[in-house]
Amino acid sequence: MLKPKQLIDIEQLQQECEVYDHIQLKLNWDMLKNRASDQFDFFHYENDKLVAFLGLYPFGSKVEICGMVKPNERRKGHFYTLFQRGMTTVKQENFKSILLNAPASSVEAKLLLAKLGATYGFSEYQMRWKEKHLEEANGFTLRQANIADLDMRIRLDIEAFGILAEDAEESESRIDRDTDNTMFMIDVLGETVGKIRVKRENGEAWIYGFSILPTHQGKGIGRKVLQKVVKEQSKSGYSVHLEVETKNAHALRLYESIGFQVIHAQDYYNYN
Repeated sequence: MLKPKQLIDIEQLQQECEVYDHIQLKLNWDMLKNRASDQFDFFHYENDKLVAFLGLYPFGSKVEICGMVKPNERRKGHFYTLFQRGMTTVKQENFKSILLNAPASSVEAKLLLAKLGATYGFSEYQMRWKEKHLEEANGFTLRQANIADLDMRIRLDIEAFGILAEDAEESESRIDRDTDNTMFMIDVLGETVGKIRVKRENGEAWIYGFSILPTHQGKGIGRKVLQKVVKEQSKSGYSVHLEVETKNAHALRLYESIGFQVIHAQDYYNYN
């Protein structure tokens, strides 16, 4: 469990880096605030001031890594030192895949990742809905997920996102522990064909994990579901956001056609 001072120091360093570099870092604050221990967090302090931080974020057999260094303390080897410590833990935990994430607009981060030998994998986009007229959507049913839907949720992660079975099980269990989440299942003619998760916090409704079985894709179901969810959340007074992963920017056209606009992008790099 991280100490309150450590969390404050991380937040202050994040703010300083974001202002200086005109970026937004993804530090997975939900996980940082609920760490069972500090084994996945690495700090470098000088004169009681946090100079560099690196966090590991396990998702089953996969681990994501994000770090930052105080602007006036860069190019002194701080990040590389923390990265090596992190790699020691990665090997001990026997993770099967490693992803490094960095803001898409950060040229400095891309140069550093290239030196480490990391290769581009995909991008993750944070989008915000700009109000526009949406048609009434029908031909499907949205219902809140129950325990009996767990197997289908895992199947959707595997078939729609290509996630390993063990990672899908861990991910869905972690989602269920977050009380701010509402998981909806998508039924068409009595058959469950997809899922969509909504997380409400600080006046914002975030859409995650939106997936349709491959056998039912291309039928317009996704567009209709998205329109309905957006309308309902907006009518309830929330600003509507979503997070989507893609290797191809053209895949964003569905979301953009409904009224979503990209506000931030994170690039993910594979590391051996």
